Amino acid sequence: LDPHSNYMNAKSFRDMQVEVQGEFGGLGIEVTQEDGLIKVISPIDDTPAARAGLKPNDYIVEIDGKPVLGMSLNEAVEKMRGPIGSEIKLTIRRQGRDPFQVTMKRAVVKIQSVKSQLEGKDIGYIRITAFNEQTQTGLQKAIESLKNEIGPGLQGYVIDLRNNPGGLLDQAISVSDTFLNQGEIVSTRGRRADDAQRYNAHRGDMADGKPVVVLINGGSASASEIVAGALQDHQIGRASWRER
Repeated sequence: LDPHSNYMNAKSFRDMQVEVQGEFGGLGIEVTQEDGLIKVISPIDDTPAARAGLKPNDYIVEIDGKPVLGMSLNEAVEKMRGPIGSEIKLTIRRQGRDPFQVTMKRAVVKIQSVKSQLEGKDIGYIRITAFNEQTQTGLQKAIESLKNEIGPGLQGYVIDLRNNPGGLLDQAISVSDTFLNQGEIVSTRGRRADDAQRYNAHRGDMADGKPVVVLINGGSASASEIVAGALQDHQIGRASWRER
C-alpha cells in the first residue's frame, strides 16, 4: 500500500460507514499518521476539536498521558472515541510553541456538510466541510435557497473547501457536476486496463454561468482536490481561484 492508504478490517469498515453517513461519536477530528505520531488533517466545524482550537498540521503526541508513538492509527482513533460526555486529554505539538494539553468532552458529532449564507447583497457563500452522503443534497438546497433569497441580482458564488479533508468520491463527482455542463471530472486507473473508470459531467450548471470562486488551503484534501481541480480545468475564463 502507498502512504495514503491502509488496510481496513471489518470493524474499521463499519466505523467508516457510520462516519460517512454524517453522524458519529467522538471529537470531530480528521487525522492521519506521520512519523509515528498522529497528525491533524482538519477539525470538523462545530465539534469539540474545533471548539478546542485544534488546527491542521497539529501533532497529537499523547492521549490521556500515554504516548502515541508505537500505536497504530486505528488504536489511536479507538482511544479518542468513548462515552458521550467523557473527558479526554490530548497533548499537542504545534510548530512555533511548546507542547500543550487540551481537554475536551466527547460528543455526538453531527456533520452538516453544507452551510450557506449571503455575503454582501449579491454573493452566495457555500461552505462544504466534508463529503458525506448528505453533501450533494445539501449543496442543491443551498444553491436554491440563495437564488430565492438574492433573486436576479445574484452575481456569483464562493465555494469554501478550506480544511475540508474529503470523503466520498461519488459526492465529489456530484458536486463538480453541479457546476459543469460537460467534460471529464475525474478518472481512476488500476493496474489492469479494464479497471479504468471515467466520470463525465452532464448538462445542467446550477450556477447558471455565473462566476465561481473556490477557496482552498493546505487542509483541503482528497475529494476537495478533485472538485477544485475539475472546476479549474473546465471553467477557465469565468472562475477565480484563491489559495489561503
